[in-house]
Amino acid sequence: MPEKFRSRDGRSTDSRGEPPISDGGSAPGYGHQVHEQTSGTPAETPADTPADTPSAEGPTLFDWEFATDPYPAYAWLREHSPVHRTKLPSGVEAWLVTRYADARQALADQRLSKNPAHHAEPAHAKGKTGIPGERKAELMTHLLNIDPPDHTRLRRLVSKAFTPRRVAEFAPRVQALTDHLIDAFAEKGEADLIHEFAFPLPIYAICEMLGVPREDQDDFRDWAGMMIRHGGGPRGGVARSVKQMRTYLGELIHRKRDDLGDDLISDLIRASDHGDHLTEGEATAMAFILLFAGFETTVNLIGNGVHSLFMNPGQRERLQLSLAAGESGLLATGVEELLRYDGPVELATWRFATEPLTLGGMPIEAGDPVLVVLAAADRDPERFADPDTLDLSRTDNQHLGYGHGIHYCLGAPLARLEGQTALATLLTRLPDLELAVPPQDLRWRGGLIMRGLRTLPVRFAAQNTCAKAD
Repeated sequence: MPEKFRSRDGRSTDSRGEPPISDGGSAPGYGHQVHEQTSGTPAETPADTPADTPSAEGPTLFDWEFATDPYPAYAWLREHSPVHRTKLPSGVEAWLVTRYADARQALADQRLSKNPAHHAEPAHAKGKTGIPGERKAELMTHLLNIDPPDHTRLRRLVSKAFTPRRVAEFAPRVQALTDHLIDAFAEKGEADLIHEFAFPLPIYAICEMLGVPREDQDDFRDWAGMMIRHGGGPRGGVARSVKQMRTYLGELIHRKRDDLGDDLISDLIRASDHGDHLTEGEATAMAFILLFAGFETTVNLIGNGVHSLFMNPGQRERLQLSLAAGESGLLATGVEELLRYDGPVELATWRFATEPLTLGGMPIEAGDPVLVVLAAADRDPERFADPDTLDLSRTDNQHLGYGHGIHYCLGAPLARLEGQTALATLLTRLPDLELAVPPQDLRWRGGLIMRGLRTLPVRFAAQNTCAKAD
């Protein structure tokens, strides 16, 4: 049985004196994932008052020790309480689903609705579930909050933007963005890979796919930063950023009606104008959720992935040798393994039972919230051999890192492209990349849905990027 986890204050500032990426921030998840910030960050939980005490013998959940390494607690839950009723730090009571078979069933069960109107308690109206500020900003009609048939219609309109063919056409631009970001710090011989690389890459990529003009993309970087930095209040800064994004996107849609281009927002306008029943409000909400949901998953995929390779040097060496030989197979299977082993999304977003049902032998009442713990399911020994071992060549790897069923991550092809490009380029251009601090000094963001590092300081042999440009 794992030790009890206790809270501790791990607050710090990054090398620029800015607040670190948040200890309870908000954020994303394409298609099925979005980070729910609780009403109080784990650091605000008194050390003597664990956020969750399921029983006298069970592990404490959602405090700082848990955020650092949740996997022992999840192993205990899988064995002793696989469908587990708990009170979250926000005060909302929910079921946690931790075994792979139960998780896969729950993700595909249409009796578990994404619509918060089915919640038995008015928690969503109080801002305890969902994206902060989305209701006031009239942004509720997006893929994370709706069920069929509306979900089917809206997803069909957007899915054409994320086909493998269209994502492949975008690959040269992702590579150019990756090289540009590395060029910006390569001469220094040190960097914070979260703030200087993993964070801006997906922001700029999704902005370009959506058709946000380059002169406005830094605004989105600022708004996204507010979503995952710790501000003056646990949710207020996020809600303000949501409102700013909503206002900007509404204005951008109006401008693009007179100047349609080859981008996703233009495609949404064309769909609305050609009888596909996409209202202007739906188009704005869709553009918003793709921006809002389109970055932190990739931030964490890159950050967690590099961290896992640091902690498993033998696997890293295998990958570097494979890349040096011009091979791509190990990179492809490796990114899938990194998604399984320590993926960017810890829990799938909220689901609510529309009728009484049984899950893992436990009775779920109508209106109960259900949270599928993807991180626990993807380490289930009943499904994966040696689940706590990182094996980049693992092929039997139907992980749930991007979900399952009709809410499977819409942006998975783009996220995979960004993850593969980022890791391959880092390991090739900076082959001696190493942690600049002891591993135990790293701090993890202690939220509810997402799992990622606050910072990732690294060092390497400084490079002359001017010579590269010549």
